[in-house]
Amino acid sequence: MSSYFTDLAQQYIDGEWRPGTGSWDIIDFNPYDSEKLASITIATADEIDQAYRAAERAQRDWARAGAFARRAVLEKALRLVEEREAEIGDAIVAELGGTRVKAAFELHLAKEFLREAAALATRPEHRLIPSPDPAKENRLHRVPVGVVGVISPFNFPFLLSLKSVAPALALGNAVVLKPHQDTPVTGGTLVARIFEDAGLPAGALNVVVTDIAEIGDAFIEHPVPKVISFTGSDAVGRHVATVCAARFKRAVLELGGNSALVVLDDADLDYAVDAAVFSRYVHQGQVCMAANRVLVDRSVADEFTEKFVAKVRSLKVGDPRDPQTVIGPVINSSQAESLSGAVEQAVAEGATALLRGTVRDNLVEPSVLTDVPAGSPILRQELFGPVALLIPFDDEEEAVRLVNDTPYGLSGAVHTGDVQRGVRFAERVDTGMFHVNDGTVHDEPLVPFGGEKHSGVGRLNGESTLDAFTTLKWISVQHGRSRFPF
Repeated sequence: MSSYFTDLAQQYIDGEWRPGTGSWDIIDFNPYDSEKLASITIATADEIDQAYRAAERAQRDWARAGAFARRAVLEKALRLVEEREAEIGDAIVAELGGTRVKAAFELHLAKEFLREAAALATRPEHRLIPSPDPAKENRLHRVPVGVVGVISPFNFPFLLSLKSVAPALALGNAVVLKPHQDTPVTGGTLVARIFEDAGLPAGALNVVVTDIAEIGDAFIEHPVPKVISFTGSDAVGRHVATVCAARFKRAVLELGGNSALVVLDDADLDYAVDAAVFSRYVHQGQVCMAANRVLVDRSVADEFTEKFVAKVRSLKVGDPRDPQTVIGPVINSSQAESLSGAVEQAVAEGATALLRGTVRDNLVEPSVLTDVPAGSPILRQELFGPVALLIPFDDEEEAVRLVNDTPYGLSGAVHTGDVQRGVRFAERVDTGMFHVNDGTVHDEPLVPFGGEKHSGVGRLNGESTLDAFTTLKWISVQHGRSRFPF
């Protein structure tokens, strides 16, 4: 594992591993013990240009290689991930403080998405469209957009980089990837190494490790990429969308959430507790789909709350390398301080802390709050950490209103003994994804993934990926002679 942080602490541009030429380094720390993992000299705006120009040069030949040749590279990349799974898992644990369970979960999904990307390579089809003119043939071609810029986050860096990079490559595009500066290896250069070893031609994938303090908007302003795929906060996503719109680029935005898990009066409470605890505390709550809010029918609220708090109290907090650990560190000290401040403010406003975890460096123990005042900001913000809000309601109308009372609309869940009641509830929620009798955290390679409101624009996965990373071209053929009015 340690060799990844030694060998891959560089830029990867046009098939070459080389240091950046910026004036400072990004230091890659283990968030649990603050061990220095790597030091990477940042890429400059000039190197962003070099990466995009390399992608532009490589893209046409990569597209012409054909679907079956591209599929072979994706299949080889999948085999390499399978062969190196243990080392990649160790790197995920070290670089982002993911627990062993979280690393296994991320790697399982990464392999599933690579399998789907390989299959996607042969999916685009040319179509014949009828014409009012019987002598005309309308051909509709689905073609690569060209070059795609991908910006990935720190929470599931390996998976969420591959989720855009792999299908974009499979469909004949070239890619420039900018990983989050807190996860430059698992979210960036490790992906480059896997595709390099899988036989991807030089220039088809480039990875630049940098920071906006150095490059500003150079990555999204550059004239070469036709699509920017961004996963991150809604504040940054709004800026990405604005810059892209001004330059007629397509933006695919997978942004934040403030999901709710709803427990109706006829729910299986033990099962609902298990689903809610997982949905809130998986990967320390650093998941866009996490259930920030747990809404419980008042008639079962006391019993549910007792069981929920007991289960949360039992979660082991500590070293993510320990297989028994459920909650490891959050990504950095600023995130830990932000969470602590949000809890303190809510309690000062009148919320009751049923469980109030302490903060030790980047380890944030779980908290459970209830009696949160209706106007409290904590109810409407994305809590990217192990803090749950328990909210009672009196009837379904109130529950629907509370679920929708947020600027976000990514995921959610409802628990009930009546499946059709759950489906009817789901239909009334303004969100991109909603689950009946399950958790809020789900992602599958064939099902469109994305949100409404501030949770994003566009969808990924399955057929939606075709729309994200290809475009349509109409080619008509006139058999015979057209008649023109002059």
